[in-house]
Amino acid sequence: MASKLSFPFSCIVFLFLFVLPVFSHFQYPHLQPNGLLDNSTDHSPFGFLKKMQGCHKGEKLKGIRDLKLYLSHFGYLNYESNPNVTNPKEDSFDEELEAAIKSYQVYHHLNATGTLDAPTVSTMVMPRCGFPDKQTHQHSDKTLHTVSHYQFPQGTPRWPEGKRHLTYAFGSGFPTRFIPPVARAFSKWATASQYFTFSQARTYQSADIKISFARGSHGDGSPFDGQGGVLAHAFYPTNGRFHYDADESWVIGAVPNAYDVETLALHEIGHLLGLDHSQFQSAIMWGTFIAGETKGLSSDDIQGIRALYGS
Repeated sequence: MASKLSFPFSCIVFLFLFVLPVFSHFQYPHLQPNGLLDNSTDHSPFGFLKKMQGCHKGEKLKGIRDLKLYLSHFGYLNYESNPNVTNPKEDSFDEELEAAIKSYQVYHHLNATGTLDAPTVSTMVMPRCGFPDKQTHQHSDKTLHTVSHYQFPQGTPRWPEGKRHLTYAFGSGFPTRFIPPVARAFSKWATASQYFTFSQARTYQSADIKISFARGSHGDGSPFDGQGGVLAHAFYPTNGRFHYDADESWVIGAVPNAYDVETLALHEIGHLLGLDHSQFQSAIMWGTFIAGETKGLSSDDIQGIRALYGS
């Protein structure tokens, strides 16, 4: 009799000690006792850039194609508009790539050397928002509506006139402890804009703005890349989608090696309202972030939102 009971009991023990913990890891982002979201990866998707430090025009080096893709994704490179480029996928450092790096360096207040020098690499590998710095994907800023340091994306998307109250909701499984800091971020934009008011919607489907955690490819055409690369992204009016990367470490406040939920909410809400990235490093709409830091709205952010909505 004892032998018949021992096998089912061992299965139960195995289920609770091994299977359920593994299963829970793949559920919605798992909160640790210290408030950190569980992740065990320590590899940055931008880390390949460190191996290319020092490369310059005329070189052929494995990885240059990935550098081109990086600069293209964030708005600094567009080979499609240049008929003189015959094979943009080659691992060759051409004149077009040099111009793109100079454009990146100017935008980020670096010396415009056109080479992948140490300060440029240090900036490029920083975790950041997933939206491009330049919506035109060209070297010139002529098509951007620029006032002060803040910017509006091409076409200046905005919420319809008269649509001053926006509702927001959180996806299934969104950690409840992260709802208050996101709500505070909306409140700060309401005060800053002197135009919008916000409230939590009764249902997710009815909300103007939908907020959730996601990882990898999640159906919006902008897949996340794992820990240490793109932290979050949101879409311009009137799309209303806002996603955090679940593979990052998320906390409330300034905690080493983790990212403040409210700081990133402030940034992504700026996109949801129609602001582009700012060239002012103290602005919340600056595109890169440092683990352990918290940021608030700057005068540049406030001037930008008021200029956009005439408040």
